[in-house]
Amino acid sequence: MPQPSAQVTAAEISRIAGVTRATVSNWRRRHEDFPEPSGGTESSPLYDLEAVRAWLASRGHASAASPAEELRTVLRLHAQSGGGTSEGLPLLVLAAAGRPPQELTAVTRLPDADLAARAQQDAASAADVVPAAETVRFEADDAAVLRALYACVRDEGGQAALGVLAERELEDSAASGAYRTPAPLADLLAHLIPGSPARVLDPACGSGTLLAAAARRGAHELCGQDALPVQARRSAVSLLLTAPEATVTVRAADSLRADAFPDLLADAVLCNPPYGVRDWGHDELAYDPRWAYGVPPRAESELAWVQHALAHLAPGGYAALLLPPATAGRASGRRVRAELVRSGALRAVIALPPGASVPLHIGLQVWVLQRPEPGGPERKSVLFVDTAADAATGTATAAGRGGTAVTGRTRGGSRSASVDWEGITARALDAWRAFTKSPDTFEGEPGVAHAVGVVDLLDEVVDLTPARLVRASRAEIDPAELSAEVSATRRHLVEAARSLARTAGHEEWSAAGAAAREWRTATASDLARGGALTLLRTQPDGVRTRAQAAGGDTGGGRKPETRAVLTGSDIAAGSGPTGDSTGLHDDTAPVIAVGDVLVRAVARGDGPMARVAGEEDAGALLGPHVHLFRPDPARLDAWFLAGFLGAKENIAGASTGSTVLTVSPGRLRVPLLPLEEQRRYGEAFRHVHELRAEARRATLLAEETARLLAGGLTGGQLLPSRKATSSPPSGDASH
Repeated sequence: MPQPSAQVTAAEISRIAGVTRATVSNWRRRHEDFPEPSGGTESSPLYDLEAVRAWLASRGHASAASPAEELRTVLRLHAQSGGGTSEGLPLLVLAAAGRPPQELTAVTRLPDADLAARAQQDAASAADVVPAAETVRFEADDAAVLRALYACVRDEGGQAALGVLAERELEDSAASGAYRTPAPLADLLAHLIPGSPARVLDPACGSGTLLAAAARRGAHELCGQDALPVQARRSAVSLLLTAPEATVTVRAADSLRADAFPDLLADAVLCNPPYGVRDWGHDELAYDPRWAYGVPPRAESELAWVQHALAHLAPGGYAALLLPPATAGRASGRRVRAELVRSGALRAVIALPPGASVPLHIGLQVWVLQRPEPGGPERKSVLFVDTAADAATGTATAAGRGGTAVTGRTRGGSRSASVDWEGITARALDAWRAFTKSPDTFEGEPGVAHAVGVVDLLDEVVDLTPARLVRASRAEIDPAELSAEVSATRRHLVEAARSLARTAGHEEWSAAGAAAREWRTATASDLARGGALTLLRTQPDGVRTRAQAAGGDTGGGRKPETRAVLTGSDIAAGSGPTGDSTGLHDDTAPVIAVGDVLVRAVARGDGPMARVAGEEDAGALLGPHVHLFRPDPARLDAWFLAGFLGAKENIAGASTGSTVLTVSPGRLRVPLLPLEEQRRYGEAFRHVHELRAEARRATLLAEETARLLAGGLTGGQLLPSRKATSSPPSGDASH
């Protein structure tokens, strides 16, 4: 029975041919023999794949898609036509990764039936080591997928093929929380474990990032569990590929409700568990023996994971967990936190800056725990490290040197301009190693690291927030050093204020006349149809939030290396690209070029709505909530376009909603002016942009100066200036 013909979108045609979507649109308009749509809608047509390939071949366009992209496309088309081979494909990746390239090439050339039989044989050979693996059956109709997979493994490696498969399976399942722990963060957690642990457990292993980090440190027995079978399969195959010498055991089940390793005592536990899960098993697990530090309240699933990790440690073993900041201070978890502190199980809490990991708008924390040893030494203090505070100070220092001034958080929920993983790792590990070497004599670093006595922590709230506890150590800051820092910051502020004044007085702005100027306008859609600009936008790929997650460090099928992504919050904050491509298909999202005009898709909070991409933006990927307008420089000036597109009245007229406005880019209007006049307006808008940037830089430095001065005065390191003394009012007791 013949299968339905596969259909592709214009975007997929552009990837197959290795051209832009604008080129595909031009082909449709200029070539009468271009295939007619075979489905879809008028605004989103679909085309017959074979007809498109035949048309491209007739014009000498060979496929330019990468093997991974080819596999992604074939998988989608296969599912569209009713195929169902995904269950056995991870097994096939594992088997194929061990074959030489010549053998894989020979396999791709087999007839369809022989290819299916060979793939079934290969997959069966790996079935014993992959969790939840069922009997694999491939048919001749699966040949296109099988060839694409073998070719992807041959040319790009098993990890690339595995990422594409997991991406597809997560889209097809009810999975959520599909992202991966950043590799630098995974390495930090692994390095927080003293020594060289041989047996490591991750009870919410997702894609296996943390276990892979443990393997890089020498662990040779890797145990993982995840609630999502697709992630358990991916983790097992990924670890077998990256750590072939290790013993890998991964199980698919909910670790809290159905512990697959009930008798395991590991040397170390690494975990990035799901956050904010109410239905974690509170009622049925009320009398579970794992709750040695108290029954976790229903709202404290994170403290259940903490105790699960401790229960699986050998005496003296260490655990490092990535947790939300609320775990450190919520009233409902006070009793469990108190027992963790009192028993000596909690050794350190390390605060990370916003943007270190999903969710990007909050600063997560790393909890380091150690299972108490019978008869072991008494633990009298807990280490607190605030890497976020130090990162914020560094941002202000960069602004003082003339760099981009960006705050750590914005109203729109942006993250810091960049995550200095080298600095964060050094600060955290230096403090942790010094503390573990001699906890009783640890001196710490004022404002960054401080050891707090157990007795001092056991108050009515047992708040373990590092920022609060490290702040208490600021009294230890050397007065001379603080005075020098204040002086340097004030100098930067004075320079910024002068620069702002020069920019504000750059030129005169004359009145247009007795009445405001009027002009004819065209919509962005009209300009795009006329070829004056190209409108691009990244389509979100359906990754859901962590709060809904049923499993841990899930990967979403992204490539291991991420690229910078420019977000709507970056435009509002005036920063460079701060996102990463873990939420995007980084090989299909538009790449930003110098001169592109970037417009926020959602009008919320303060800050500019549009800007022109500069050198610092070039090469970054377009975020999912940003519209990209690429003007033809022979017809449109970029700064002129940005100025009018981002105008408040223009945004309001092209948006829907009330409190939060969603911008319809095609409805934005642009005046129809000669290019020379556009350039005059463009220079004016460029000047406005520079004025805003200088004001932002001066504001940040003023806030930093005020923070240092206030902290120094209240901390006793600084004395008020004699000039600040004013005469007391009449009748004052000092008279």
